[in-house]
Formats: sequence, C-alpha cells, structure tokens
Amino acid sequence: MASQWHTLVSQKLFLAKTLLVRVEQDEAATAPEREAQLQGAIELLLRARELLLVMIARCHQNKVDRPASIDELEALFPYAIAEGGMLKELAETPGSWWQQLNQLETAAGEPPKTRKTVTEENIIAVSADQGPDRSVQALNKILAAMTVLTREIDEQHSEW
Repeated sequence: MASQWHTLVSQKLFLAKTLLVRVEQDEAATAPEREAQLQGAIELLLRARELLLVMIARCHQNKVDRPASIDELEALFPYAIAEGGMLKELAETPGSWWQQLNQLETAAGEPPKTRKTVTEENIIAVSADQGPDRSVQALNKILAAMTVLTREIDEQHSEW
C-alpha cells in the first residue's frame, strides 16, 4: 500500500520536473506561460510534500488519516517515528527545502506586494525584498532533495 503512495508522490515530482524543464527550454514562451509553468511546478511540489506525509503514515500502517503537517503526522502514533524527527529537523533548519516550500506556499497564497517607486528622494530607502527564490535552479534543488528522501523512505519500509 505504501508503495502506491510512493508512486503518487513520485508522479507529482516527475510532473514538476517536466514543467521546470519546459521553463528552461522554451525560449519562445511568453511571460504568462513561464509564470504558469513555475506556479504549476511549485503547486506540484507542495502537493508532493502533502502526499509525502500521507505516505509516511501509510508506511506505519495508518490506512485512514491524511496528516497535513508534521505535528499531525506525529500525533497519529503513540510512539515516535523516525521520519517525524527527521522532518521536524528539516522544518527547523534555515534554508532547508522544507522551509523553502513553506516560504513558497506563503507567497503563493498572498497578493503581490506593492513596490515603492524609486525617486531621488527615496533611493536609499527602497527595499529589495523579492520574496522566496522561485528560480528553476532553486526549485530543482527542492525537487532533487524530495526525490531522494521519498525514495529512501520507500526503500526503508519496503525492506520489511
């Protein structure tokens, strides 16, 4: 059963990778097309992260619940699960792929920030906050890390 969830997580990661490849290769794409591909890849990465939590629950024989957070995952079991500690550490590590996904999720759920107009009077005071890194390279790093972790969890639980 858990391997079916591994397949589903892997599918979302593969589709995100497909969109990221298109962003890199399609020079003729318009700005809205590139934006759609980037946002689509981000949404697929976020969905894969949600499904990863469900996959872990299934690996530990919980066939019903669909945890939406690490805390919800850990609360499902009367014992500590290794994946919970590992994911908590990831979530607390600055710059980790888990934190990057949190930042991307927050940014995707908010309207764009209004930018100040640069004039001679305020040129020093203009902030350069651009939000989370949405570059193809950054998204590919997240994707690679998620792929490795998903595969490791599946392999570990398939040994039993």
